[in-house]
Amino acid sequence: MLKKLFGVLFVFLFYCGICFSAKLPLRVILDWFINPDHAPLFVAQQQGFFKQEGLQVKFIAPADPSDGIKLVAANKADITVTYEPQWIQNEASGLPLSYLATLVATPLNCLVVRKDSSIYHIQDLKGKRIGYSLAGTDDIMLKVMLKKHGLSLKDVKLINIHYGLTQALLSKQVDAITGAMRNFEPIEMAQALHPARMFYPEENGMPLYDELILVVNSQKRNDPRYQKFVDALQKGVIYLVNHPKLSWQNFAKNHPELDNRLNHDAWFTTLPRFALRPRLFDRIRFEKYKTFLEKQENKSNT
Repeated sequence: MLKKLFGVLFVFLFYCGICFSAKLPLRVILDWFINPDHAPLFVAQQQGFFKQEGLQVKFIAPADPSDGIKLVAANKADITVTYEPQWIQNEASGLPLSYLATLVATPLNCLVVRKDSSIYHIQDLKGKRIGYSLAGTDDIMLKVMLKKHGLSLKDVKLINIHYGLTQALLSKQVDAITGAMRNFEPIEMAQALHPARMFYPEENGMPLYDELILVVNSQKRNDPRYQKFVDALQKGVIYLVNHPKLSWQNFAKNHPELDNRLNHDAWFTTLPRFALRPRLFDRIRFEKYKTFLEKQENKSNT
């Protein structure tokens, strides 16, 4: 009888061990290809912080930046990295999306011109060609920046150049570009020996916002895996701040295709913009920005 009890206990403990050792899977859709904007996520993975929380996290680069929102809303992915303006717009359209955490806590988007151009102030854009890649909030940003300096969209010529922003500006196909990320395109231009001059939306009429956030399906907002994920992300960003060079070396080793001067410089340029407290949601700032966007969109529709 005693042997049977020990046998049952052994089997029970064996299977419990399997249960406890099994990692909870999470599918995370990025906003675009892997890049230094995602540093805290990959540092958390490199250092084993997700595993410590009992998670098996898989990062997926989408074919299109809008894929993540759609997949999470359809319960075909767990978490997506997205832009706060896109979250606001998609949530307003009725998609079941909830904020989880902040990745990049300051705007990155900006308007860029060549430093050797005659454009020293936003007023100088009158009659100039401005290249863009995506319509939507970039249009709002540009309209607001122009208006603050006495111009409108009618005073400039908009040219859709899709994803060749830097090349279009360097080759002088356009005089300025909007939708440029201040931690990438200006670095790329400097490395091509054509430094940039930047105009920041938050200094020209736009309220502050979080550039990159993490979003989940509202119906699963209380999934315990998500809090574990954010706990690991918190550890990742602190480790990144404490060990920026070592973190870069590990990232470059794990992603040799990204081991180049552009990504190296972008890694350290982006460092001060990451949210040190990723789960801290600034509700007042968010509501101010959301209300601002809604007013701008209403004006466009009238």
